[in-house]
Amino acid sequence: MSSGTTVVILAAGKGTRMKSERPKVLHELCGRSMLGWVLDACAGVKPDRIVVVVGHRAADVEANARAEMPDMDLQFVLQEPQLGTGHALQVAAPAIGDCERVVVTYGDMPLLTTESLEALIEAQNGFSEDDAADSVSLLTALVDDPFGYGRVVRGEDDLFERIVEQKDASEAEQMLNEINLGVYCFARQHLDRDLGRLKNDNAQKEYYITDLAGMAAADGRRVIPVVLEDAAEAQGVNDLAQLADVRWQIQLRILEQHMANGVRIMDPSTTFIDHGVTIGTGTEILPCTVIRGGVVIGEDCEVGPFSHLRVGAVLENRAEVGNFTEMKKSRLGEGSKAKHLSYLGDAEIGAGANIGAGTIFANYDGTHKHKSVVGDGAFVGSGTIIVAPNVVPKGATTGAGAVLTRSAEMAEDETWVGLPARKLPRK
Repeated sequence: MSSGTTVVILAAGKGTRMKSERPKVLHELCGRSMLGWVLDACAGVKPDRIVVVVGHRAADVEANARAEMPDMDLQFVLQEPQLGTGHALQVAAPAIGDCERVVVTYGDMPLLTTESLEALIEAQNGFSEDDAADSVSLLTALVDDPFGYGRVVRGEDDLFERIVEQKDASEAEQMLNEINLGVYCFARQHLDRDLGRLKNDNAQKEYYITDLAGMAAADGRRVIPVVLEDAAEAQGVNDLAQLADVRWQIQLRILEQHMANGVRIMDPSTTFIDHGVTIGTGTEILPCTVIRGGVVIGEDCEVGPFSHLRVGAVLENRAEVGNFTEMKKSRLGEGSKAKHLSYLGDAEIGAGANIGAGTIFANYDGTHKHKSVVGDGAFVGSGTIIVAPNVVPKGATTGAGAVLTRSAEMAEDETWVGLPARKLPRK
């Protein structure tokens, strides 16, 4: 069923203040690109399509967007040269297609939520059918320090009158604390005509979306400011300091969601969990732990302190990973433990196994990665090195400091010790 909505995301900028050749919108926040967070929020309003305006390193931006939203109808248009936000929307117009309304937002506003975009759409579409066809809604925020932002000027009955930029604002207007975020919902039927009326008679010789709201008001069409409930969503990213601040706010959202699902996080201020992590109820995350995207943790597990779980790490129910242990592409079976100073790389570890302190799965031969398997109930002694590919069978034991080479052929319930490890005869 059609929603009648097309979303346009402006993502063409280079981001000079980021001091990086990477496109600004591809800088990462908690395991996904800034653009990925924006796409996720936009997808939540269930648009018929999303049009992404690209520019700097356009192919990289397009590849990232398609990877983030493989099932979404994404259209990409190139803005070259870049002559302002209004020009970006002019470039995007042919790709917008037939729809009732057009939402415009930015690839560098990753804190903006689906709920705020839904409020924007509802305001534009919340009156009679005729009003919706003539109306424009825009997101605004009430802030303590509005310096540098365009101010929303309201007239009689608190209705929108115009937007005035900082440099053009009178002393009284500069005291206003309602700022324009540049995020709009336009009635489609007026957009093409209004875009053709944009002028670049300003110091920068650029075309601005801001002028479209002024046109609508001048024509007697309704312009509806929608004030954000949480002004923090208004924050964009223009430099690395702002990126760090926004990353922490996104991190808090992730942590709060896990805690709401029954995950005990002892110290959120030192816990780093990426987007796309699954954690079961009753699990406890101890301080100074890093969990990357794609990790799956079962119920009633314990992780940390000072643990690092990388992509492909899976902890089954009641598994425990502790101090200075790193996991990558490994599975730790139900009730198994790796509590101290270990590297678990490309390992399949069964249930009820113990991985002693200082154990290393030597999975890389300089050219290829190899997998090792540890059976149910196995006991890997402290300081063991398992040279992959290898198998520690069910119930087997390695002694402290053992080096299990590829030529080892352990059997169930055997004990191997030494360097290289050899079977320990039964007494």
